Amino acid sequence: MKRGMCAALAIAIALGGCGSLPTPVMPADENDPATYGPDPQPIDPTPLEPIEAPLATTTPVPSPMATPPAPPAATPPAVIVVTPPAAPAPPSEDEQMIALLADLQRFGGMQAEELKRELTVASQAFSRQHTDINRVRLAVLYTLVRQSPQDDQRALQLFENVSKSAPATSPVRHLAAVLQTQVIERQRAVHDEQQKADAAIQKLEALRAMERSLLRDRVRSGGGGGASGAGGSGR
Repeated sequence: MKRGMCAALAIAIALGGCGSLPTPVMPADENDPATYGPDPQPIDPTPLEPIEAPLATTTPVPSPMATPPAPPAATPPAVIVVTPPAAPAPPSEDEQMIALLADLQRFGGMQAEELKRELTVASQAFSRQHTDINRVRLAVLYTLVRQSPQDDQRALQLFENVSKSAPATSPVRHLAAVLQTQVIERQRAVHDEQQKADAAIQKLEALRAMERSLLRDRVRSGGGGGASGAGGSGR
């Protein structure tokens, strides 16, 4: 191969006088890699910025051998809590007294049958709640109905219980004391009237007895004189 290169160089020198020789073309050295193409471009020393590839959202494909996810647990039904309405507050003592006074005024205009019905209702209320208000209401109805002589005694016993159980400053205790005094005074008046009536009856009976005695004496004296006169005339 060297021999060929020397021969080519000699030919080129010989032809040099005829004109400008063409630029000799060196045969490519198969051992020189630069002869196979143009010079490589210089490498820019500036480091290249990394290009961020867009994140790909991929849906994970479950493995056919993987265990299938458990179904979601059933949600228990919601429990609805119903709150009952609050119980109304019990009436105060003043409110109970106003209601009692209204009832007592209403009882005064009732007939006997209406009073008996009210007495039944008051007895049932007192059997459920042994309050002083119920005692006074029932006692007043006993004094108004008076189906038997014991009704006044029942009323006085109820008034007495109120006087013992109620506080000293309670208005119902004062009301029970006033009503108790009225019942006692009425009983005393009835007793006095009864005594007067009994005395009048006794006087009347005494007068009748005296009149009967006078009539008997008159009959006896008159009957004897007539008989003797009749016997003398017969002779």
